[in-house]
Amino acid sequence: MPKLRVGVIYGGRSGEHEVSLMSAQSVMKALDRDKYTIVPIEIDRQGSWQGNSIQADPQGNPDLDVVFPVLHGPYGEDGAMQGLLELANLPYVGAGVASSAVAMDKAFMRTLFMHAGLPLLPWESFLHYEWNEAAPQIRERLETRLGYPMFVKPANLGSSVGITKVKSFAELGYALDLAFSYDRKVVVERGLNDAREIECSVLGHNNPQASVAGQVVSAHEFYDYDAKYHNEKSRLIIPAPLDAQQAELIRDYAVRAFRAVDCSGMGRVDFLLDQNGEIFLNEINTIPGFTQISMYPKLWEHSGLPYSQLLDRLIEIALEKHRERQSLRTSIS
Repeated sequence: MPKLRVGVIYGGRSGEHEVSLMSAQSVMKALDRDKYTIVPIEIDRQGSWQGNSIQADPQGNPDLDVVFPVLHGPYGEDGAMQGLLELANLPYVGAGVASSAVAMDKAFMRTLFMHAGLPLLPWESFLHYEWNEAAPQIRERLETRLGYPMFVKPANLGSSVGITKVKSFAELGYALDLAFSYDRKVVVERGLNDAREIECSVLGHNNPQASVAGQVVSAHEFYDYDAKYHNEKSRLIIPAPLDAQQAELIRDYAVRAFRAVDCSGMGRVDFLLDQNGEIFLNEINTIPGFTQISMYPKLWEHSGLPYSQLLDRLIEIALEKHRERQSLRTSIS
């Protein structure tokens, strides 16, 4: 059998550019050279495509068999790249256009989670112009409904970039200025003190499956960017120290969250567990970190699916999804 040509797209214009480079290096190193010809496709911080790109033969057929986007954040995880790949009629790993977009936007995502009956902490969302026009009223609403501590987040970003844990009135303005420097929309969520951070990986298409759950022990007060990628004191506990009922409930919630946004391929679903053992869904990441030590592949490794085999399975799902899409009618005649 000829080897599949796999285009690995990485880098990009988002604030998670460096994370994407780390993830892509791990993916390309682990892909089986006996099965795949790897075509690296880097996008720089300005959006220029470096080296290889999506080319076509004289008949107009792309010279790639499948694309593996390893792009975190806006312009890669938000449906923009997925739309380009759909236009090029290329199979690609991961969620589709709509599911990528809604899972990237923390407000849209939470709305779908609410509709699916999943447990969430109280939250609010508003736009930059609304804050400029009605800051006192919004501040009062946040303090009344959410209270302190609260987490302020850019709506469309990942890797905890731009997130602040706000403990007092004096800190709220700075936190919102920081979040709005990354996005025109923010999400503000009630914070929990001493919450445990639990994560679960989901894999599949029509019949997604959940991995064992793991716990993040952050070197900082919460799992911010530095704690995730630079501070070696952060650690992962796999499996998470949960009782059987909690573990099963988290796996069930993870699959339900995956289905709620119509995800495909991969998704890492993050939870908070309060001091009473109550579980709250935080978010789903449709292109989670993919280094050898990232939680998504580590959870599958502990569930019996090693890193390289996980990549094989994701490529198989991408081809399966593409065949399904190709079978649909595109004409009424």
